[in-house]
Amino acid sequence: MGLDKDFGIAIGSLRKGKRNLITDVKGVKVGHVTLNDGNIKTGVTAVLPHEGNIFKEKVMASSCVINGFGKSMGILQIEELGTIETPIIMTNTLSVGTAATGLVKYMLEQNEDIGSTTGTVNCVVTECNDGRLNDIRGLHVKEEHVLEAIKNASEDFEEGAVGSGTGMVCYSIKGGIGSSSRIVELDNKEYTLGAIVMSNFGSLKDLIIGGDKAGERIYNNQQQEKDKGSIIMIIATDIPLSERQLKRVSKRAVIGLGRTGSYLGNGSGDICISFTTANILKHYSDTNIVSMKMLDDEAIDQVFRAAAEAVEESIISSMYHAETTVGINGNTRESLRDLL
Repeated sequence: MGLDKDFGIAIGSLRKGKRNLITDVKGVKVGHVTLNDGNIKTGVTAVLPHEGNIFKEKVMASSCVINGFGKSMGILQIEELGTIETPIIMTNTLSVGTAATGLVKYMLEQNEDIGSTTGTVNCVVTECNDGRLNDIRGLHVKEEHVLEAIKNASEDFEEGAVGSGTGMVCYSIKGGIGSSSRIVELDNKEYTLGAIVMSNFGSLKDLIIGGDKAGERIYNNQQQEKDKGSIIMIIATDIPLSERQLKRVSKRAVIGLGRTGSYLGNGSGDICISFTTANILKHYSDTNIVSMKMLDDEAIDQVFRAAAEAVEESIISSMYHAETTVGINGNTRESLRDLL
C-alpha cells in the first residue's frame, strides 16, 4: 500500500518494504473496526508490536510530544520506563476512556497475574478529534470494538477512511489511516522501519506533496480553516535501538510532518511513539542483569532518514486512500484523489 506508482510522485530516496506498510516489520500487526453509518464516522485501530504476549515480553519504546494539544494516555510511563506492554489503540478523543477500559479487560483476560501477583498495566490509547465528520458526542465506540480491532489485526490492512481514521480530516480534506515503510542496510543486513499515522490536522492551502505546493492549486478561495485536530504517528522497527535512540527517532517524525506543510498549529496535538522489536524486556526476568543491543550512533542517520520518509509518505497515503465522505450536518470532505 502506501503510494503506488500510479500516484506519480515518489517520496524519499530509500527503498520501500514489500508491502510498504508498518507491518513489513516482522511481527507487527494492525487491525480496524470501522463505524460508518449516517452521522457515525468513527472507529478503532489497534497496532500490535509483536505476536506474543506483549505484557510478558515488552518492547523498548519512546515518544515525542511535538505539540501537546492532545489527550492520549500511557505516554507518561513509556517515557519513564522505556517500554510498551500493550497493543497501541487509536480512536477518537471522547472515546479514550472507553477504549482504555476495553484494553484493560483484554489485558486482564490475557494475563491472570495483572493486579494480583504482579503490578497493574500501562495501557496505551491515542486519539484525534473526529467531530467535524462524526457524531462524537454520541460516544459510539464501545469496549467490544477494541477487542474486535485487536482480534482483526493482521499483516495486511486497509488505509484511508477506515478504523479510527473513518472521521478524520487532514489539510481540510479527507484524512485517516496511512502507512509506509523503508529498508535500511546495516552491517550488510537489511532492516525495516515502518510508520502508521492517524491524520487529522492542517489547512488545505499549506499542503505539500513531494515538494509540490499542491494545496495552493487545489485551494479555491474557500474560507481557510485553522490548523486543528491532531496527528498520531507510530514508528516501528526491527533495528536494535535503545530507548534513548528511539526518542531521537521519534523526534524525526516532525521532519516528515513538516514536509507535508504542517507548521504545528496551536490546536493540533502532534505525537509520535516509536518502538523496536529487536530488544524485548521480559516481565519476569531470570537475571538481574539483562543484555541489550543498540546501534552505533554514527550509523543512525539512515534511521532518521527512514523515519522522516515513512512518516511523510504515510500522511499523504492517508489522504490518497481515503474516500470522499459526507458526515454529520452534511459536512463533506473530498478525497485527495478527486482533487488532484
